[in-house]
Amino acid sequence: MRYLLGLLAVLGVSLSVGASSAAPDWSTTVGKTVSGNYVIGNPNAKVKLVEYVSYTCPHCGEFLKESGPVLRGQMVRSGSTRIEVRGAIREKLDQTAQMLARCSGPKGFAGTTDAMFAQQEAWVNRGYGYLQFNESRIKLYPEASKMRALADASGLADLVKARGMTDAAINACFANQAELATLAVNSDHAWAAMNAATAPEPGGTPTFEVNGKLYAQIDWKGLEKILRAAGAK
Repeated sequence: MRYLLGLLAVLGVSLSVGASSAAPDWSTTVGKTVSGNYVIGNPNAKVKLVEYVSYTCPHCGEFLKESGPVLRGQMVRSGSTRIEVRGAIREKLDQTAQMLARCSGPKGFAGTTDAMFAQQEAWVNRGYGYLQFNESRIKLYPEASKMRALADASGLADLVKARGMTDAAINACFANQAELATLAVNSDHAWAAMNAATAPEPGGTPTFEVNGKLYAQIDWKGLEKILRAAGAK
């Protein structure tokens, strides 16, 4: 052993005994629940945050922007907190966006969601503008064709293609009946939970759940205090 250490010293090689490896970045870990919702972060995190989200909801976009540096950049990254995203569909354009995000898979889901919210105003305005003049016509389309038309007109198709999704993959996404059914069921559950939390007034997005307790109509500043108290770091 002494000979080996001496040889390494001569060669200019040093050993760091007992050095710890860098802490993992849990914000890059994405999985799915049994019900099919995406989860970002440490599966065994102490703080389990659920976000009830609509992709066309401007308040959801504002929350993501405001909370990102601390929530995803610190709390999720450290492994103390995980986020389960439960989509709550408001209309067809929202459904289209959520399907594309889900079809990007575990590796692409978080990044695609972030990109959609970063460009939300542009594609939402284009999508709603298209619907204003074409809604009666596209109502006659098959379901997959409706979403493809909205994806193309709004710019969502270009957004996901810039992230590596092909035209064939987009068409396959909208034709995926199992994924559509999962999204619809999860959305119904999300709206039921939000409405229960805000009864007798109807619920809205974003609504949150921290370790099983629902919080509606709360901003990032208020939610951060709740997360910190629960153990988020």
